[in-house]
Amino acid sequence: MGITSHDVARLAGVSQPTVSRALRDDPRVSEATREKVRRAAQALNYVPSEAGRTLSTRATRRVGVIVTDLTNPFYPHVIAPLHDELSGLGYRMMLITERSDEAVAEEKLLDQSMDGVVLATATTDSRLPAQLERRGMPYVFLNRDTGRAGDFASVVDNEGGGRLVARELVALGHRHVAGVFGAANTTTGRERELGFRLALAEAGVGLVEDRVVRGAFEYDTGYRALPALLAADPAPTAVFCGNDVVAIGVLNAALAAGVKVPDDLTVVGFDDLPMAAWEVFRLTTVRHDLGELSRQAARLLVRRIAGEVDPGGERLVLPTEFVPRATHARAH
Repeated sequence: MGITSHDVARLAGVSQPTVSRALRDDPRVSEATREKVRRAAQALNYVPSEAGRTLSTRATRRVGVIVTDLTNPFYPHVIAPLHDELSGLGYRMMLITERSDEAVAEEKLLDQSMDGVVLATATTDSRLPAQLERRGMPYVFLNRDTGRAGDFASVVDNEGGGRLVARELVALGHRHVAGVFGAANTTTGRERELGFRLALAEAGVGLVEDRVVRGAFEYDTGYRALPALLAADPAPTAVFCGNDVVAIGVLNAALAAGVKVPDDLTVVGFDDLPMAAWEVFRLTTVRHDLGELSRQAARLLVRRIAGEVDPGGERLVLPTEFVPRATHARAH
């Protein structure tokens, strides 16, 4: 027979339930008792059984994170701090990757192998949130949500960020502007475009449809969009991109077409990924705190698992700021 929690309890002089609570750092157990139990467990080389914990507490201490686009450089920068924050809160992270939310089998999430779920690439038409809600599985949105009341989400002030870009471009004298926005079924795509359009309209500047492209938040979207935008009459003098990855596609397309940035064309991104500051890009963009975006999602989910949230929903919104670098200039 291997060493059990009962053996640890006898050595520490406490009850078996106290051992279980102490090794989970339950605040109901005094620090002195927790230390005594830890010393006893170490002396006996006792390792708590995860399966046993699950049976006794009905909690797995595991959280699933659904990401449908790991090729996007954005996601490693939010997954790492999410992992670290969850770990600090006593949870293990399980990464679930599929081509779309719809491809995620409900059974994977509802087989009692996890306590909650982070949805990192949700679309406004996804059925997965409703499935999780029906089955009582706690979840939160990270970066994107559905845009509906009652969401639990950690997001960015996308509309405000779009407004910042429009105002900067107008101040630089740009009147012929274009947008390469995210997909229409994402809140990040919709809200950034909305803020941009509203601030342009307030300044008396239009955004005509032949200077608008919508697509996935990926390099190819930007690279393929620019030739058609440049063919517009008149051609745009500035392009606002739905994120930094799209903007880098636009920059490379401009280089291939012999268009000088920023002399001939201003290009602005969104997110301020670390690569945006590389000397090869020096991309003008919109910044928000990528790490805090993830950390507050983790904390919100753990509170929802514990039942410490308003059932009416909670939407945590991070502010944005304009980051001027080397890809913007005054209109000629």
